Amino acid sequence: MSSQGDAERADGRRGSRISRASLKEDWATLDEYGKLVKYVSTYRDPGATADDTASVEEQRVWYAPWKKRKVHVRQVDDRGPRFPDEWLITDIREGLSSEEVNTRRRRSGWNELVSEKENPIAKILSYFQGPILYVMELAVLLAAGLEDWVDFGVIIGILCLNAAVGWYQEKQAADVVASLKGDIAMRAIVVRDNSQQECLARELVPGDVIIVGEGQVVPADANIICDFKDPNGWEEFNQLQEQGMLGGGSESDDEEDESKKNAEENAHAGSAGDAQDEKGEENLQQKTRKRGYPILACDHSAITGESLAVDRYMGDVIYYTTGCKRGKAYAVVQTPAKTSFVGRTASMVQSAKGAGHFEVVMDNIGTSLLILVMAWILAAWIGGFFRHIPIASPGQQTLLHYTLSLLIIGVPVGLPVVTTTTMAVGAAYLAKKKAIVQKLTAIESLAGVDILCSDKTGTLTANKLSIRDPYVAEGVDVDWLFAVAALASSHNTESLDPIDKVTVLSLRQYPRAREILRRGWTTENFTPFDPVSKRIVTVATCEGTRYTCTKGAPKAVLQLTNCSNEVANVYKAKAQEFAHRGFRSLGVAVQKEGEDWTLLGMLPMFDPPREDTAQTISEAQNLGISVKMLTGDAIAIAKETCKMLALGTKVYNSDKLIHGGLSGAMAGDLVEKADGFAEVFPEHKYQVVQMLQERGHLTAMTGDGVNDAPSLKKADCGIAVEGASEAAQSASDIVFLEPGLSTIIDSIKVARQIFHRMKAYIQYRIALCLHLEIYLVTAMIILNESIRVELVVFLALFADLATVAVAYDNASFELRPVEWQLPKIWFISSLLGVLLALGTWVVRGSMFLPNGGVIQNWGSIQEVVFLEVALTENWLIFVTRGIDAWPSLQLVSAILGVDVLATIFCLFGWFSNQDMKTHPADQLVETTNGWTDIVTVVRVWGYSLGVEIVIALVYFILNKIQWLDDLGRAKRSKGDIKIENLLGHLSRLTVEYEEPGKPVGRFFLAASKEEEDVE
Repeated sequence: MSSQGDAERADGRRGSRISRASLKEDWATLDEYGKLVKYVSTYRDPGATADDTASVEEQRVWYAPWKKRKVHVRQVDDRGPRFPDEWLITDIREGLSSEEVNTRRRRSGWNELVSEKENPIAKILSYFQGPILYVMELAVLLAAGLEDWVDFGVIIGILCLNAAVGWYQEKQAADVVASLKGDIAMRAIVVRDNSQQECLARELVPGDVIIVGEGQVVPADANIICDFKDPNGWEEFNQLQEQGMLGGGSESDDEEDESKKNAEENAHAGSAGDAQDEKGEENLQQKTRKRGYPILACDHSAITGESLAVDRYMGDVIYYTTGCKRGKAYAVVQTPAKTSFVGRTASMVQSAKGAGHFEVVMDNIGTSLLILVMAWILAAWIGGFFRHIPIASPGQQTLLHYTLSLLIIGVPVGLPVVTTTTMAVGAAYLAKKKAIVQKLTAIESLAGVDILCSDKTGTLTANKLSIRDPYVAEGVDVDWLFAVAALASSHNTESLDPIDKVTVLSLRQYPRAREILRRGWTTENFTPFDPVSKRIVTVATCEGTRYTCTKGAPKAVLQLTNCSNEVANVYKAKAQEFAHRGFRSLGVAVQKEGEDWTLLGMLPMFDPPREDTAQTISEAQNLGISVKMLTGDAIAIAKETCKMLALGTKVYNSDKLIHGGLSGAMAGDLVEKADGFAEVFPEHKYQVVQMLQERGHLTAMTGDGVNDAPSLKKADCGIAVEGASEAAQSASDIVFLEPGLSTIIDSIKVARQIFHRMKAYIQYRIALCLHLEIYLVTAMIILNESIRVELVVFLALFADLATVAVAYDNASFELRPVEWQLPKIWFISSLLGVLLALGTWVVRGSMFLPNGGVIQNWGSIQEVVFLEVALTENWLIFVTRGIDAWPSLQLVSAILGVDVLATIFCLFGWFSNQDMKTHPADQLVETTNGWTDIVTVVRVWGYSLGVEIVIALVYFILNKIQWLDDLGRAKRSKGDIKIENLLGHLSRLTVEYEEPGKPVGRFFLAASKEEEDVE
């Protein structure tokens, strides 16, 4: 019985953790309890899928959007799919096999953060959706009903052409972005098939054994197994897991803190409590001993905002995209990226979606054009009734034909595609400048930004510490100071932390210090930075003498020494001076064997501004952009940096935003006037963006950490700087692959050029719609004639074909944040449309003259009017694009090609062999079969050029009128001061409260104001 019980207990322990060898056993070879354990670990309750992970929601039916029905929606667990426990038991010497990796990947997916993929069919259909396209599709049905198959085919061709161009341009931009992302893809070192291999991080699966070392980025959430130098620690890791002695990171830390707290609380609880306390302390000590020494030190600043590296022990979790600062270890992958801590944070941020500013503007323009064309159609039908024009009649020009013509030319079918193409081409250009545009509409937002909230480190500064003039204690040699500082540094030159790196590299300026280090030093012990002692310590020997060298926080170093009060006061004064100047200081001291500590001096360190930052900020201010610095550094460092950059000195502590006693409009004024904020946390960034947006500003925000994701998503244009975490990249609109502010400012210039192209096209296209609407309706009412529908269709086709090249045009950029100014656009476009219609009427009216007017010898009224309309409309784009830059070869070639094609239509009378007019006017013959004399064509070209010159002069004058230039421009820094002040007064309400047996108490809700406003 005893042996049987022992066997059962052994099997029970094996049931909790199944070794890798047992996984390879065949089901038939397992014993009774082995099969039971296998069954328990692999069984999934079929009812749990429906009960636990599904909920009932009401959704609209796609074929009947006015109806709703109840559907079961699967709820995704934040923690992601749960994998079998035995997946996390992998021999670090063998790793997983290739077959096992493929099997697990089918369940876990790729180890990467990906945006939700679009259905390709839905993507294609999206090119045929929208108010404008719906009208063109209605025109297709109308043409089919009229059996006008030429128009039917051409309209379908226009729709398909627009869809094809839009798809191609977006795909081309996406391919450029994908290739750039592939170049910066994260890689990992993994143990597979009994060997170490390098692979892409996205190829990892749960259970993979990875090797993480100094300077590397953690490729997935993983548990530390053991130190790389001690592979046998894998067995100890498995034993501790079976005994439940490993907690897994922060959770275990919390448990230890809780144990300590309970031990302290039970210290006064009597003998029973003392016994329990002793037992708890014994368990805690045992657990701490089992955790051993810290194996890795990881940078969690992107997650928690804590700048100091965090020690990680055996069994602790190291998080995806965090950096390893010290150590080298084996770790086992827990979960893929999308269900990692960072992935869950990114998914929560991405779930918040909203209509962008660009979509709102396009919907506004499209809806206005639809209303306008309906009004003109109504006017045409009213005029048609007075003219007794039939609604539908074979072989005649009917009201339905007029309706078809107005639908075709009144709604710019190419508007969505040309604007999208323009942004896609711009995105591809930005990608070549190392700026990845993740959302095309972000280009429009970036062009309108008037406030840029930038982080300091790496963007405004070089993220490379430098040592200024050191403080050297009296009687100390400066070379000995730097030699000791270098001794008290890590000597692993492959991955030095920033402070050790700048300390060691500073020896280039001190050759005698290098000579000191060549005297045969031997390191006996090195203790890395300890957040408790705040020092680094190295014990080294030279020529038989032992020296203990240290560097660290000035106060911590000073406490080691027994220097005189005079020396200590000078030292403290110097430390205070460096602090006021924004320097980070390191005290340096040495202890010779058998002697006291000697204070050597202090090294002031500073992250200097990038060489181009000051000039870039000046350039940004010339572009109408206010740069505000948001940094987690102390206010002294922030002010010193702002002084060096000529950014201004109105830098405030971030506590003023929440606890500064500011209320009402004062807080908004503070944020607007501030040049920067110091000691900033992620919630402060979000608050700054929100307050600026409430004041009417378009705000861009830079960030790099997981905790920056909410503010990046909140900003009008979120910018992930070089080296940003994947969560920050997922939440941002644009990702920069190069450091520095200059790349951001250059991208803003490009975005404004792209905006200029879109705005020029929209003005041009609105004017074209109004031109033909005015002429067709007035010609029908006055003359009872119109341009043939076939020719109208080709006019619409020519307009779209020619202006696709606008995306490749040369363009200037404004020196202030751009805005759509829709009232100004409508005013100018309407006036241009009226001038174009007048020009067409002059041509048509000249044909009533006895000599035929513009027509020389012979020509068709239809073709002459068609040519004049085609030329003046095509050339209008040269007017709306401005004169600050020469047009590109692509645009000129496209316009010229369409003009030649329109001229051929006119010369040979295609689609119009009637309504001939000859000279003299009384010789009406049909022998030319619609052909037009070459002299007439030349006259039309000359006349059209004259019309365009007049329109260009009018357009130039309109843009010089100040009130018109400001028409529709939003007022930045607008705020509802009354509401803000009302909230401020409400915050000062007095609240009375009464407690039994006590006098009435009173307190105020207003926070105390500790500092006076600098202004």
